Amino acid sequence: MECLFCKIINGEIPTFKLYEDDLVMVIMDAYPNVDGHTLIIPKKHYDTLMDIPDDLVVHINEIAKKFIPHIMEKLNAKELSVHVNYGNSQKIKHYHMHLLPNFGTRALKNPKDIYEVLK
Repeated sequence: MECLFCKIINGEIPTFKLYEDDLVMVIMDAYPNVDGHTLIIPKKHYDTLMDIPDDLVVHINEIAKKFIPHIMEKLNAKELSVHVNYGNSQKIKHYHMHLLPNFGTRALKNPKDIYEVLK
């Protein structure tokens, strides 16, 4: 089975894209755990944290540092969790970072509505 994130990156599946550069894409999670659930995905496929080059991890963290204050301000979030799943908790085997504002609450809005606030 082909990777879902690779299909998104290749434009085969539509997404709400917040940012893109040569190395990564930042998108809204299609099935958010919380309002504003955002993903940072490398454009090149790496299965896990153990596979991804260190310089790309640094770049992903730099992008996260830019998006965290933006997401928190636009959504009036009091807190934000950063998650990278590994092993069985990693549902899609393509490394990605989750930005989860107000983690512990539930998603109440459609990702498209949140995208309109964050873009």
